[in-house]
Amino acid sequence: MVLSMTGYGRAQQVRSGREITVELRSVNARYFEYAARLPRTCAFLDDPLKRLAAEKIRRGKVELGLTIQNVEAPDTVVQVNWPLAESYRRAFAELSVRLGVPDDATATALARLPDVITQQAAPADPDALWADVAAVARQALDAFLQMRAAEGAKLQADVEARLAAVEALVGQIEQGSAGRVQAYTERLYARLQELLADRSIDESRLLTEAALFADKTAIDEETVRLRSHVAQFREILQLAEPIGRKLDFLTQELNREANTIGSKCQDAALTRLVVTLKSEIEKIREQIQNIE
Repeated sequence: MVLSMTGYGRAQQVRSGREITVELRSVNARYFEYAARLPRTCAFLDDPLKRLAAEKIRRGKVELGLTIQNVEAPDTVVQVNWPLAESYRRAFAELSVRLGVPDDATATALARLPDVITQQAAPADPDALWADVAAVARQALDAFLQMRAAEGAKLQADVEARLAAVEALVGQIEQGSAGRVQAYTERLYARLQELLADRSIDESRLLTEAALFADKTAIDEETVRLRSHVAQFREILQLAEPIGRKLDFLTQELNREANTIGSKCQDAALTRLVVTLKSEIEKIREQIQNIE
């Protein structure tokens, strides 16, 4: 299955009183790159989330976003600083005795004193929180991979259509070059007749020149290799593994053969076909830059 390196997935669930949202997005990259945006209190989830993503994603620059909102679980816990409250209470009692005034200290009065009542974030069980986040992250990852697969199918269809165009162009080039040696020989013979006038033409020298021309402009090896590369391309597209780098290398080979054919062309019509061939190969190269 061909997978695109571009993808997006999002999942949201309420679990254990918390609304957990995970978003995944990716763009093209040479290798697997990972970055995350997490709540400060959830920094410990960064490594396990990265491992979870790396199990399914081999290439691409991946960004993961996590937000957690408390829905039913308490946001904060109110705590009493008992040693401090008792110290205040003893101080009030001593003041009452020493100054001869009533000891009217109440719980409300004590609670208003600095640092007697504190608020702290509700503690969360790390293992339980990870279990909840992982469940949502897997759902987001599934949606992310589905989008990558859908985009990959479109890329594969386009690449296969262009491979068919490359094969058709190779066939046209082969047909166009089939009679080039005979045509060159005839042109050379006509030119020699014009130059030598009534003198005889050395047939052996003419055949030698034609043979040199044929050797210099032969493209049989290049067209055979082009067809072989196209066949390999189709085989690789069916592999159930990351194939982007393999296709990138193979595209370079396609382009190299096309350039060699272009350098041997002695005909304007063939040159135009080679230009079109190279254009199709370039479009293939652009598409496979998006393939994992």
